[in-house]
Amino acid sequence: MSLDERFNKAAEDVKNLTKRPTDEELLELYALFKQATVGDNTTARPGMFDLKGKYKWDKWDSKKGMAQDAAKEAYIALAQEIIAKYA
Repeated sequence: MSLDERFNKAAEDVKNLTKRPTDEELLELYALFKQATVGDNTTARPGMFDLKGKYKWDKWDSKKGMAQDAAKEAYIALAQEIIAKYA
């Protein structure tokens, strides 16, 4: 199975969890997913009233410089850990 296939499978498997992961786990998954699929964050930081958007932006921005393949590997590892914990 290729890296992209494993990444896409992990992304699908995470959507089918029976219990909700913690907010921090979800933010980490989001940041790794965005880094893996888009690359470095080049968007403007959301305004002060968009708290959820700021948290997501900050978490994604913390991954700046991480290679997309490395982000995919990290996403797969975290997804497997979360699936084992919440499935």
